Amino acid sequence: MNVRLALPLLVLLLAACSRPPAERHDSQLVFGTLVDVTLYGVDDATAQQAFRQLREDFKLMHFMWHPWKPGPLGRTNELLALQAPFSANPSILPLIEKSLPLTQASDHLYNPAIGKLLDLWGFHSDEPPKGPPPDPQAIAALVAANPRLEDIEIKGVVMRGTNPAVKLDFGAMAKGLAIDRGIEALKALGVRHAVINAGGDLKVIGRHGERPWRVGIRHPRGEGVLAVLDVNDGEAVFTSGDYERYYVWEGKRYHHILDPRTGYPAEGTRSVTVIHPDAATADAAATALFVAGPKLWPKIARQMGIAEVLLVDARGEIHMTPAMQARARFAREPGTVHLVDPAQKSQR
Repeated sequence: MNVRLALPLLVLLLAACSRPPAERHDSQLVFGTLVDVTLYGVDDATAQQAFRQLREDFKLMHFMWHPWKPGPLGRTNELLALQAPFSANPSILPLIEKSLPLTQASDHLYNPAIGKLLDLWGFHSDEPPKGPPPDPQAIAALVAANPRLEDIEIKGVVMRGTNPAVKLDFGAMAKGLAIDRGIEALKALGVRHAVINAGGDLKVIGRHGERPWRVGIRHPRGEGVLAVLDVNDGEAVFTSGDYERYYVWEGKRYHHILDPRTGYPAEGTRSVTVIHPDAATADAAATALFVAGPKLWPKIARQMGIAEVLLVDARGEIHMTPAMQARARFAREPGTVHLVDPAQKSQR
């Protein structure tokens, strides 16, 4: 949902200037980014039907889940603040239910209840803030309030907020869930080969002709590609980076990926890329591992069931799992690489 100033992943089209006849393409601006849908091997009628449906579906999800503009999520946040029972909006309840096990598995490093912190930093806006950073006492007060999804009581379709500091913002997971739903809609229409790429975060089905779908992981400093991946049927690839939305104040970079433990932008990481079959999980995990940083990410990856990770730390060094090492082809010599297997608890 956050506005992307740059794309963390670039779909690499290896064809010449024109697309092959079997490839069809549509784009729309939604979720604060460009969502590009590419279909392979479908007729024009099926493609147009698919594009119409996805445009309508994504537009509706954008409205329902927007964290700061009027809509169901905004109304839900207003009612949660009253701390009285109310009927849950049917478009919001699935987001909470999907997020709860993810936030718990991440030790609450993925925390969609910190919307007030994001608001305080000025990231609830179509334009990035210009600084200065918020008052430290205001940040400390929100951190001390410790807003979490567990502060929302849910009984059937009735919910109630128990912590006035809770304000929901699913920007670190909603786009992934929307892509999952979009892929399922394409499959229901008989589309077998496609990619939905939302600002560089994507999921694929099938293949691109005789080869897999191929994507590039953007280098977090400077232009160009850090590494290339072949993406298999049903896989999602998501990246979180400190270059996506940020501002500079007195020479220091302040990005939008906040650490719920401190209330400040997470430190120690430039970008994290993960691969997982579930796009919503990949979306949330990319954020959680970014916040976890170079030392803690293996533990969080293990708890969230993420086997393929590539993390670039603040020094530009690469941390990756063996499963990711087997797939990533670096565009140039990556320098220092730390190979870490999250399954080995004692290994760093």
